[in-house]
Amino acid sequence: MNPNSCPTRRLAILALAVSCSGTVLGAHPSPQRKPSLSDEDINAIGHRNVGKGTNLYSLEMEKKLGEQLAKEVERSSKILGDPVVTEYINRNGQKIAQNSDARLPITIRVIDSDETNAFTLPGGFQYINTELILHTESEAELAGVLARGVAHTAIRSSTMEATKGELMQLSTIPLILLGPGGWTGYGTYDGQNLAIPLTYLKFHRDAERAADFYGLQYLYKASYDPDCLVHFLERGLPQSAKDKKIPQPFSLYPPPPERLESMKKEIAKILPHQDGAIVTTAEFQEIKARLRAWKAKQAAGPERDPSKPTLRKPATNPGR
Repeated sequence: MNPNSCPTRRLAILALAVSCSGTVLGAHPSPQRKPSLSDEDINAIGHRNVGKGTNLYSLEMEKKLGEQLAKEVERSSKILGDPVVTEYINRNGQKIAQNSDARLPITIRVIDSDETNAFTLPGGFQYINTELILHTESEAELAGVLARGVAHTAIRSSTMEATKGELMQLSTIPLILLGPGGWTGYGTYDGQNLAIPLTYLKFHRDAERAADFYGLQYLYKASYDPDCLVHFLERGLPQSAKDKKIPQPFSLYPPPPERLESMKKEIAKILPHQDGAIVTTAEFQEIKARLRAWKAKQAAGPERDPSKPTLRKPATNPGR
């Protein structure tokens, strides 16, 4: 099958695959998962073909699709205009990428948004919202979020899921993220996932499990304390009542308690304690303070130009 045929359907399925892989709360290594010795060998990171499997998209095709979707994201989202914060986030993301199995370059952008979210497009394009940055309490927590995004790129989850959708002939999946709300609505489905075949949802949950499994390893390999990601997720993120009501078989994500248990088991089994593992830095606290100041300034509105006169409003006479 030619993945370039029926472009509307392809983009619809790809949009679903990307959106499904976006939210931070959506993963845990399943108890049924049986990783190979290579998967568990942290010394082999960077030399493992973790993105293996049926995929109708070559690496070059995936990169081009990612570029196309990235343009849509940046056209309809407010990209943070603070170069200091952006450089810091990108630098930490590149550190994770250098200690991963990703075969595509990682590009990270910060979206100025009050939604606590992050998502990864095909081709290594990763976005993180300012509110999620502020929600983290340490540099290792923030690095953990970025590591999961890098893991999605390494396992090529978006195009693998898009391939699954193509093979399942999912021609009726709506362009969920191209409607009102724009691309900042990643992870919000308004119950539409109930119309998605259960086999597709299971495939997605498996991809999320893999992203957690490899993300923890990349976080560890980059010298961060992997327990910080567990602590971050134990605190939890805001969740709507609607999300809580979705029956588990129809959910895009496995139950958080099972996920946390599996993450702890993975850390104990294959990630030995390392002295000097990074938890946080002074720079992280400075970046959060700078980001809070930036958002406060934006909320206050534009400053008055001192060169322009201030006009007094005419007094009203209630007797007239």
